[in-house]
Amino acid sequence: MFSLLNLQSLFGLIVIIAVCWGLSENRRAFPWRLAVGAVLVQAGLVLATFAIPGSQAVLDGVNNAVKGLELATEEGTRFVFGYLAGGDQPYPVQNDAALFTFAFKVLPLILVISALSALLWHWKILKWITLGFGFLFQRTMGLGGASALAVAANVFLGMIESPIVIRAYLDKLTRSEVFLMMVVGLATVAGSTMVAYATILAPVLPNAAGHVLVASIVSAPAGILLARIMIPEKPGEGGAVADYNSALKYDSAVDAIVKGTSDGLMVVLNISAVLIVFVALVALANVVLGGFVVAGEPLTVERILGVLFSPVAWLTGVEWADAQKAGWLLGVKLTLTEFVAFIELGKVPAGEMTERTRMLMTYALCGFANVGSVGITVTGLSVLMPERREEVLGMVWKALLAGFLATLMTACIVGALPASVFAR
Repeated sequence: MFSLLNLQSLFGLIVIIAVCWGLSENRRAFPWRLAVGAVLVQAGLVLATFAIPGSQAVLDGVNNAVKGLELATEEGTRFVFGYLAGGDQPYPVQNDAALFTFAFKVLPLILVISALSALLWHWKILKWITLGFGFLFQRTMGLGGASALAVAANVFLGMIESPIVIRAYLDKLTRSEVFLMMVVGLATVAGSTMVAYATILAPVLPNAAGHVLVASIVSAPAGILLARIMIPEKPGEGGAVADYNSALKYDSAVDAIVKGTSDGLMVVLNISAVLIVFVALVALANVVLGGFVVAGEPLTVERILGVLFSPVAWLTGVEWADAQKAGWLLGVKLTLTEFVAFIELGKVPAGEMTERTRMLMTYALCGFANVGSVGITVTGLSVLMPERREEVLGMVWKALLAGFLATLMTACIVGALPASVFAR
């Protein structure tokens, strides 16, 4: 049955689309057909994953696969780091929970998944899955072959790796298509980080792996729609045709594993550095703000973000009682990266947040749209298409907003569906 919370999510969906329309470069060119199609594709993908008969068995399989990857990764991690990574302890253990170390429990997963993704791409398994999604986006959302392929690649690869798939066509893309590629890259996450997020949320969210996987896939149509609203395609332009012969290639299976591991190592190092620096900066800011007392409590970054983003969280369908906590998570995602936000979401005890709010935040946080990704986007695309660097710089902040709103739109779609769809 529908409730007021479902209507609240629908209202949020309308507000998000209206905001993007207000910032459009051509308000008269609103893509009505695409808007309806994007919403239907998103809702259809969610329902196909959670509501069709037998879907729970598929979700159980996804969750078991993630658990299997986690256990396999632990074997490799323990072999290198021994008792530091949960191996046999040389001393009596008083608190088993204290053995959890983020650097040894979560980050190694990124290395393994990155290498596995490269291997699956070399074996053409992941490539054909990507082509399938590209064909779906091309047929249902009217994208050109090159843009459709880039969007599909974003679902599984990183926001810089996916343009490499269509590197031969980058100079043929229109301004609207480049913007669309940037937005979808910021609205989705890489396959290597999906598993890490699912591992973090597994103890507190049922079907965590399924939700994280669907979140990245379903946010792609949202990114397409919002990008097309903000920078519409001009009539007669765009639609570059791709022969789907990817520029992303490996010489052999061993080459794929080695290069995939190397790419994963760069991701791990970047994540580690960002976490250390940003957590330290927040702690430093809290020390400075602690001298100001508001409503009887010291002012903190968390409280400020919670207040600023509470209305935004409410628009996704979150109950007002959870809005400040959820708003804080959205603020953390935008300013400190989604990795920090997922870690904080995983720390929230079950009694302090409803399951609905936790599920909606999983979708709202699942995207690369954060301030740090702006630099990554500009740097990566400047290398791939140096002649269009100024064009990228002129659109990147607008792309950040559209990417952030795209994940919120996905949360609104999920929030507008009956709760029975997600019942275990």
